[in-house]
Amino acid sequence: MQHDEALQQLFQQYFKEDCQSILKLPQSGSDRIYYRLHSAANSAIGTYGKDTKENETFIHHTRHFHQKEIAVPQIYAVSNDKQYYLQQDLGDVSLYSLIKTHGISDEVKLYLREVLHQLAFLQIKGAENFDFASCYPISKFNRSSMFWDLNSFKYYFARIARAQFSEVKLNKDFHWLCDYLLQEKNLYFMYRDCQSRNVMIHDEKIFFIDYQGGRKGPLQYDAASLLWQAGAKIPYALRDQLFDFYTEKVESLIEIDKQDFKDRYYAFVLIRMLQVLGAYGFRGLIEKRTHFIESILPAIENIRWFLANVNLKIELPELYNVLHQLCQADFLNIAEAEKLDEKETATQVWNNNADKKLKVEVNSFSYRRSIPEDTHGNGGGFVFDCRGLHNPGRYDPYKEFTGKDASVIEFLEARSKVKEFLESVYKVIDINIQDYLQRDFEHLQINFGCTGGQHRSVYCAEQTAKYITEKYRIPVQLRHIERELQGKII
Repeated sequence: MQHDEALQQLFQQYFKEDCQSILKLPQSGSDRIYYRLHSAANSAIGTYGKDTKENETFIHHTRHFHQKEIAVPQIYAVSNDKQYYLQQDLGDVSLYSLIKTHGISDEVKLYLREVLHQLAFLQIKGAENFDFASCYPISKFNRSSMFWDLNSFKYYFARIARAQFSEVKLNKDFHWLCDYLLQEKNLYFMYRDCQSRNVMIHDEKIFFIDYQGGRKGPLQYDAASLLWQAGAKIPYALRDQLFDFYTEKVESLIEIDKQDFKDRYYAFVLIRMLQVLGAYGFRGLIEKRTHFIESILPAIENIRWFLANVNLKIELPELYNVLHQLCQADFLNIAEAEKLDEKETATQVWNNNADKKLKVEVNSFSYRRSIPEDTHGNGGGFVFDCRGLHNPGRYDPYKEFTGKDASVIEFLEARSKVKEFLESVYKVIDINIQDYLQRDFEHLQINFGCTGGQHRSVYCAEQTAKYITEKYRIPVQLRHIERELQGKII
């Protein structure tokens, strides 16, 4: 039996109605395969996982947390062989998507505080009567699990960056760091990957997902994971304020030494940053995945700030030597250099373009009408067809939204090849923009079309206008033509 058929049967058995649509979702880093299933009145996320032990772990954790009234998705049904299960559909808006769309807005700050409030409850109250033997593949935060992350950092990032170090001295520092961290109480549920991507916003409430890698451990690691997530770029002063808020919530539940709690927190920040760099090195520098490569520079900025502002109560000379080298490593500037022409600095590019005549017109449109006319007499420009991208407009939850809304952005970035599409677009338009600037041309038109002119084309036009403005600092006129014709200015 096919996976979709098995999940549809499970859906029918639980909801007592036939599944009317099933959509396969993009696969994550694991072997699990996800589907969204809909009927007239219900929806659910269906999961196939061939690792039944991992499935049992997630199901166990979820049911335990539900009994504790912790905000996690509800498990609806599980197949007899434990390979398939249905869980609550929490939509497509994550806290990370809100941060990416709106930055660290007042709304995002409120959600961050709520996450930290709920996190303290999950870690402490969730650990009560919890069967840690159910954790898989590791049941406890210990020296072995820490060295797995530290060695990943050493071999997948520091080595690739050609940092010079003594293997013996670096391993000695790793042991010192582990010794210090193991002095913290290992009594609670350690989420392990508490970051804004794993926090969903549903009906204006937060929900935790992807906690199946959790284990018995200390508290501060999860706060460090959330507040020091490289891509979120939370202001450093706000991180301190939020950690103080988290500390208050912890203190309301258990007795702690607040100063010692915060001192050791920064050591957890350090090991989390090293774990992240190891992952970015493997996924980005080795596997060449764009998202991970782009995350390296903000991760290094975290390291740079940490070295300048944090004094740990232990000495780690060889590790700090490596980190200082990484902050100066030339290869880390590749991502920035690729955005510039002939290695000019961003300031030079913007200054050079200040007196240029070129204006770029970026449009979204619907193929149900026609391609926008070039009224400047050039008879040229670009037309990019977005209809090869997966269409969120096919699904009821997205019909009233556009490519500017967080839920649609999340859908396109998670379930289509829009990032690869736009990377190709940028390479093509860069050639003409740079040539037009040199030849002092005055106009360039770039059009993005999709079926309805509402989701895919709007998103691509928005991202392209932002790209051109940030890279070249030249005037960009952005229009969403189909939305204008419908009287729906966005």
